[in-house]
Formats: sequence, C-alpha cells, structure tokens
Amino acid sequence: YEIYGEQVDDKTFILKLYCIHPANNLTDCIDKGNATVFFSATMLPINYYKELLHNDENDLAIYVPSPFPKTNRRILVGTDVSSRYKMRGPLMYSRIAGYIDIMVKGRPGKYMAFFPSYKMMSDVYDKAMDMCLFEDYEVVRQDAYLSEDGREEFIEKFRFEDDRVLGFCILGGIFSEGIDLTGDSLIGAAIVGTGLPMVCNENEIKLNYFTRREDKGFEYAYLYPGMNKVLQAAGRVIRTMEDKGVIMLLDERFITKQVVDTFPAEWDDYRIVTLD
Repeated sequence: YEIYGEQVDDKTFILKLYCIHPANNLTDCIDKGNATVFFSATMLPINYYKELLHNDENDLAIYVPSPFPKTNRRILVGTDVSSRYKMRGPLMYSRIAGYIDIMVKGRPGKYMAFFPSYKMMSDVYDKAMDMCLFEDYEVVRQDAYLSEDGREEFIEKFRFEDDRVLGFCILGGIFSEGIDLTGDSLIGAAIVGTGLPMVCNENEIKLNYFTRREDKGFEYAYLYPGMNKVLQAAGRVIRTMEDKGVIMLLDERFITKQVVDTFPAEWDDYRIVTLD
C-alpha cells in the first residue's frame, strides 16, 4: 500500500490508501478454497497477471490457442500515424481519418473506431467532417456522460438492418469491452494508440514501486494496462466462428518489440501498412 495526498482544486484535497500490489489480499481469499480458475482472453502477459493475483510461484497457467480461423480476420498495423501528444495536430488527424475512411469503404458495414481520449476523438471527427469523409455512413459518437438508455440506443444502431454505421468510441470505455456484436453487427475496428494510461500520481506510484521491485515499472504501470484495453477493443470484432472482420492498429509504436511482445500468439500474421 501507499498512502498519498493530492490537491485536486482550491477546495478539494484527497487522501488515499492505494493498493499497488493486490496479491497478498487476493491470496488470503484464494487460499480459503481448494482451487481458483481465472479466465480471460486478454490475460496477457500471463506472468504479469500471475504476480498480481497470487503469491504462489507454483501456480499453473495454460495458453489456449484461439479457436477462430485466422482467415476470418485481417490485422493491419498503420505505421505512419501516431497518437503521441507531440505528434498530434491537423495533419495527423487527417491521416487517421483517412485510414478509417479507407477501412469503411473496403466493405460496407458497421465499424467502430476507438480513441485514447474524448479530445482526440472529437478532433479526428471534426477533421473528417472538414474533409467530407464518411458521407455514406451514419456516424455516432460516444458521449462522456452516457446514460443506460443512451448506451442501449448506441448499441442498437449496430443491431438494426442499416448497413453503414461508424461508431466513434473511447478505448477502455463501455463499448470496447463487454459487448457482443456478432455477425455483421460489427465487421471492423480501428484502434488509435496503444492505450497507455494518463500520467498521474497513482500511475507514477505504481511505476516507481515496480521499478524498485523488478525493474518493470513502465510495463506494469502503463504498457500492460494499455495493451489490455487494445486487446479488449480488438476482441469486439470476432465473436463467433462465422464472424469476419478487420482490426486496424494505428500507431507507430505497434511495431516496436516492446509492444509486439504483448500481442497474442495468433497475431503473428499482422501486416504493416501505410496510408498510401
């Protein structure tokens, strides 16, 4: 645990008892039973989750290959765009919008584009409108304050017969995990950025802790949580054995060794592309 204080604004101060490493607490619960099975399609890298979930180094892990045919999906990595703060601007937004436009024109259908923040989502949307893109599509955007009814209304857009819908969504948000759009309800997703969490007190505390512990501070505080969001969003596309679709990863960092090492084994057939 770490206890820290933070001045939020002129009138608000918080004091937090932050559990950085939950393994001890979880072990107390887990050891009350004979066995525990943790299951997730995005529990990668496995050693990271094993360390956070339990203290026993003898715990077993099984990697089950994906049952979905590789021929039913295509993974494209766009290397000439970036979501880095220093790279953001009208030119980059137009390139990202261009990628999404090419994706939705490839085959008419229902798509989602995931962004690291509402600000970037709005900036890319505005640039796309300036460029008169997606004219044949109904474009719907995730609102920052979406009610339960609003969430259902958003999802229903993808379940109706209208065959051209493009959703602008937040990476790590309510539409990037936990929803099941099978068949033609979703045939593609563009994921902008590697999902790295924002730099804040909590993440910096985690970074420093795991740097001291095993020199993996950046991985534990930023890289692995970020890529978990990417894998969750990508997983919206292929939900059944019959589903077919495209997953487009848009950021130069997706081809760095550090990021590629977090890919599922089944992603070994990804293709590197440019906007041209």
